Amino acid sequence: MTILVLAVIIFVVFSLGQALFAMASGPDESGRVVRALTRRIVLSVLLFAGLMLAWKIGWITPHGT
Repeated sequence: MTILVLAVIIFVVFSLGQALFAMASGPDESGRVVRALTRRIVLSVLLFAGLMLAWKIGWITPHGT
């Protein structure tokens, strides 16, 4: 589970970097910035929802509990 979460976080940061590079490279005619940021937001929301679901099912437990 930890490896999956870390992989998604790394992909989210990579997607953010893609958006930054596309934004810095000039005018965005192809919509690369929008696609990269949309992908980042969708992955972040899915990661959060997946973590909440895994907690409710009992696959993971928060620290201190």
